[in-house]
Amino acid sequence: MSDSINIEIVYALPQKQDLVHLDLPAGSTVQQAIEASGLRLKHPEIDLVKNKVGVFGKLTKLDAPLRDRDRVEIYRPLIADPKEVRRKRADEGKAMKKGGGDMEG
Repeated sequence: MSDSINIEIVYALPQKQDLVHLDLPAGSTVQQAIEASGLRLKHPEIDLVKNKVGVFGKLTKLDAPLRDRDRVEIYRPLIADPKEVRRKRADEGKAMKKGGGDMEG
């Protein structure tokens, strides 16, 4: 087994994603990989207390050990609750349907 692992770290922004490839010592953790990537210097809004992190789309902890070829993802906080957005869209759709019927008469 090799003494190093090849890792990708990605931070997705609304317009693009920032991707960093790293070679790290075997046994490195998610947090060590994020620190080594330099993304926190480039994006000071990243707060590892608030931002969730994952490996290949599955939430994980900062102290989780990484394996060769893992993809670490740093997630941005949600601006709006997805359930609330869907509820609002559904209510707007109902109002539009009702409004259309009133104008015919």
